[in-house]
Amino acid sequence: MFGAVFYFCIMANQNDQFKKVISHAKEYGYVFQSSEIYDGLSAVYDYAQNGVELKNNIRDYWWKAMVQMHDNIVGIDAAIFMHPQTWKASGHVDAFNDPLIDNKDSKKRYRADVLVEDYVGKLDAKIEKEVKKAAKRFGDAFDKEEFVSTNPRVLGYKEKGETILKRLGKSLENEDLADVKALIEELEIACPVSGSRNWTDVKQFNLMFGTKLGASADSAMDLYLRPETAQGIFVNFLNVQKTGRMKIPFGIAQTGKAFRNEIVARQFIFRMREFEQMEMQYFIKPGTQKKWYEFWKEARLKWHLSLGLGEDNYRFHDHEKLAHYADAASDIEFRFPFGFKELEGIHSRTDFDLSQHEKHTGKKLQYFDPEENKSYVPYVVETSIGLDRMFLAIFSNALQEEELDNDTTRVVLKLPSVLAPFKAAVLPLVKKDGLPEIAHKIVEDLKWEFNVMYDEKDAVGRRYRRQDAIGTPFCITVDHDTLDNETVTLRERDTMKQQRVNISDLMASIKNEVDMKSWLKRM
Repeated sequence: MFGAVFYFCIMANQNDQFKKVISHAKEYGYVFQSSEIYDGLSAVYDYAQNGVELKNNIRDYWWKAMVQMHDNIVGIDAAIFMHPQTWKASGHVDAFNDPLIDNKDSKKRYRADVLVEDYVGKLDAKIEKEVKKAAKRFGDAFDKEEFVSTNPRVLGYKEKGETILKRLGKSLENEDLADVKALIEELEIACPVSGSRNWTDVKQFNLMFGTKLGASADSAMDLYLRPETAQGIFVNFLNVQKTGRMKIPFGIAQTGKAFRNEIVARQFIFRMREFEQMEMQYFIKPGTQKKWYEFWKEARLKWHLSLGLGEDNYRFHDHEKLAHYADAASDIEFRFPFGFKELEGIHSRTDFDLSQHEKHTGKKLQYFDPEENKSYVPYVVETSIGLDRMFLAIFSNALQEEELDNDTTRVVLKLPSVLAPFKAAVLPLVKKDGLPEIAHKIVEDLKWEFNVMYDEKDAVGRRYRRQDAIGTPFCITVDHDTLDNETVTLRERDTMKQQRVNISDLMASIKNEVDMKSWLKRM
């Protein structure tokens, strides 16, 4: 009974926070429901005026780190439409499925594996509760690493979770869907809506969207909307390698839309039917995949940590069940408002993809290695991150409510300043006495370097709060002293500290805090 109460308390707190995230995203122009005036389209969202700026900035931050900062990684932009045989070769036609289960009472459909993983997530939450209790009890003497590795209750939770995930992975790998259902029943997992355990059998469902290409129904070719961007890289492997004179090891990166017919699409922009990926395929010599797999795990975690979202919010989860193409796989998971979930995958794909495309096309996709004096099909290590999930991770982590000294609260979006849609807002204290003219001139000067907003509506205090909620790192207030000495008040979002700065020094002061170079150097 206590366990059930504990679970529902956690879920209630998580749901409350998540509702605030969704509400804030709409109220402040970040994310809208697609086709909202027609009552919307399930699991499809539009990025609004501030959201598109944040999304573009995340993409640019990834592209700079992944492509432009590496001499041996280049980018492409492959088409969404691909020859249908591409997806036969890649295994998507036959194996791109999700195990689904229905609750007979609520009529709701769920991914069976996610139900089990959410159960294990509750065990993780119990571990965290034990850690917090111990940290409070022992104070400065608390050693978290030792406690987690020795406490019997924590070890019990960990062992139970690992046993469950291992069994789930084996059952999915063997396509033993009856055992997946049996596991759900043994764990007494209930439907979150009805609370009942009246489940149907587990069935597989293919996730690809079908479409047609052609002028008439009789001659049209059956196509698929791509479910991932990686295959566009693999089919262009030789083109890029030869025209770019690339030498092993080298990488090909791209960002772009992908489409999956998610039956259980939920959790806002975390799982959508139309989404964007940022992927890099790193082509290597066979036999070196373990070294490069570990290299990219470390490199990608460093990129995430450079944004300052908190090291405790990340963890690695090694796969028990490997995809048909992989010999090793790990997820970087992030602590979303609804628990730890996959944010980025690092996969050792072996030579599966290139070999399959060789087989289906009859064309050699090999690399001649001058050092080895032989040709071979390269192995591949992949890094793949969902741009929309990264957006949600950053946005949900940034949204905070703070108690202030004057017994008031403020809602502030503490976005990493390098990613914020606007780096500064310029505010004339009043709409007269020449202050708006000076403010507009500052905007005109700064916008060559940054995205800058002009805001003159309402009292300056209310404007500060509005910019805090939007996530703008700096506010520049033009007042009557500006007329005398050409200084302005520069207010910092996170600390709310204010200082007088010469107008001529504004560019350097802001750039020092928002420049991509200084942020990426944290890696």
